[in-house]
Amino acid sequence: MNGLAFPTHHKQGKDMMRRLLIPMLIVMLTATKAGAQEDPIYRMEMGVEAGATGYLGDFNGNLTKDLQGAAGIVVRRLFNPYIGLNLSGFYGKLKGSSADVETYYPDYRQSAYEFSNTLVDVSLTFEYNFWPYGTGRDYRGAKRLTPYVFGGIGATSVSGGTKNVFTANIPLGIGVKYKISPRMNLGLSWAMHFSLNDELDGVKDPAYVKSSGAFKNTDDYSALMVSLTYSFSAKCATCNKDNY
Repeated sequence: MNGLAFPTHHKQGKDMMRRLLIPMLIVMLTATKAGAQEDPIYRMEMGVEAGATGYLGDFNGNLTKDLQGAAGIVVRRLFNPYIGLNLSGFYGKLKGSSADVETYYPDYRQSAYEFSNTLVDVSLTFEYNFWPYGTGRDYRGAKRLTPYVFGGIGATSVSGGTKNVFTANIPLGIGVKYKISPRMNLGLSWAMHFSLNDELDGVKDPAYVKSSGAFKNTDDYSALMVSLTYSFSAKCATCNKDNY
C-alpha cells in the first residue's frame, strides 16, 4: 500500500509546485519585460560644448571665413519630449581684417585694420523638437534622432585692444540631437547671434555711414557647436508621463 501511495503523493507534489512556479515565472517575465521597455524620463540635462565662432560685420561678410575655436557649458530644462529651455555659455574669439573686404574705408586706405577679440556669450533659448525626443521606451513614439529650432535672448561681452563691449544679442538657430543612451545626448547646432552693437570689432561706423534701427549696421557672429550632455533628475515613474 505504501509503495502504491508514494507515487500519488509525489505526483500531487509536482503538480502543486508547477501551479506555484508558473504564476511566479509569468510575474517575473512580465516585470522584466516592462523594465526593459521603459526608461526613466529625465527633466534636466547638463554637459559641455565645443565648436567654432565666426564674426560678421564691417570687416567680414563671409560665414566661413576666420572661424575661431570656442568651448562652453550647457544646461537644459525639459518640459516634455517636444519643448525645452536651454541655458548656455561659451568662450571664443572674433577675428577679422579690413583687407578681407572690398568696401572702401578712408581710415584704413594706407594700412589694414586687424583685430582678434575675446568673446563671452551667455544665452537663454527656447527649443522646439520636430519629433518627440527620447529612446522610444520612455515615451510612446519618441525618436532617438530629431531636428529642432531655437531662439531667445543673450548677453555678449567682447574685449580686445582698448575697448570692452557689453551688449545684448538675439540668438536664432537650428540643430539636431541624438540620444546615444537613456542618459547621454549628442547635439549639433548652428546659430546666428544678432547683436545690438557695432563695436564688437573695435570700430564704430568705419565707412561713416549713419544708420538707425536696432539691428542696422551692427556686428553679429555665428556659432557652430557640438554638445555632449548627461540627463538627470528622473521624473516620477508613477506620474502621468505628460506632466513633467
